[in-house]
Amino acid sequence: MSLAAPMPAVTDFGALSTLKLQARAQDPESMLKAAQQFEALFVQQVLKSSRDASLGEDLLGGGQSDFYRDLFDQQMALHLSTGQGGRGIGLAQVLVRQMMRTQDATAVESPASAPMHPLPARLGTSLRPTDRLAAPDAAALASKRDPSASTPAAAVVRGIVAPPAAAGSPQAFIEQIRPHAEAAAAKLGVPAEAIMAQAALETGWGQHVPRDADGRSSHNYFGIKAHGWDGAVLTRTTHEHLGGRLQKMSAQFRAYESPAAAFADYADFLKANPRYAQALREGREDAGAYARGLQKAGYATDPAYAHKLLKLIDRVSTIPAESAPADAKAV
Repeated sequence: MSLAAPMPAVTDFGALSTLKLQARAQDPESMLKAAQQFEALFVQQVLKSSRDASLGEDLLGGGQSDFYRDLFDQQMALHLSTGQGGRGIGLAQVLVRQMMRTQDATAVESPASAPMHPLPARLGTSLRPTDRLAAPDAAALASKRDPSASTPAAAVVRGIVAPPAAAGSPQAFIEQIRPHAEAAAAKLGVPAEAIMAQAALETGWGQHVPRDADGRSSHNYFGIKAHGWDGAVLTRTTHEHLGGRLQKMSAQFRAYESPAAAFADYADFLKANPRYAQALREGREDAGAYARGLQKAGYATDPAYAHKLLKLIDRVSTIPAESAPADAKAV
């Protein structure tokens, strides 16, 4: 009769020291144990969230009961992550497979011959997607594995090739408009992330760019109406917040020949209109101030416009710039 392996205890503080020693010795088993610890933390957060969602406090509870309840949850999380013959809920196995693939990708070249890339001196909210480690040697490895590969060098980090953006995805949309947004940002002196986020907000990540009856895109990414415009126009139905109510109406919007023309006109439109001067002045290198300034100046009638724009700025800031394909097709 075989005995089951003893269940680790959350109060066993020596287990962490043992795991550290195994990791220094590059013991393969330590990889699984580390992944199980991460899985246990995840399960513990799930249990904690369920506790926090209770209807009210336990009338018979107190500081001591809360302590033992948390201790029980920690032990339960450890049990769930190491149970089922070590399979847990499956997250640890996924992490191990990912780490094994990473090791296989980087094992082609000896670590001693790979250059060291220093980390940024300070990590904080000012770190942007472009502030990342360059890995030209990893790109060279990718080309050795597949001579026909055309993956950009900056898209390969530590032997892992970034997957191409799916058509119609937020990443694909940002890749398509990024060069035009950066040109407009340089002209206005505001962060490009704010301009890309506003284009995403106005068009639903490029899915709702106004089109004419023949299906041709107007390339109007910013909802600019045709007031004082002598170029091509497009009539479409829109919604405006008027008198505290959302009203449906028809309006004429500007139409452009290309995305480049649309972003250039966006920059000219803001610079030529005095009411946006404060937004441009306060928005230099500050995407949040720019978003609030646009709403204050009346760019849109939506009272939550700045709030929505700020959320999208955070989202856009997580999309890397170096994965843009050379043959991106503009919407």
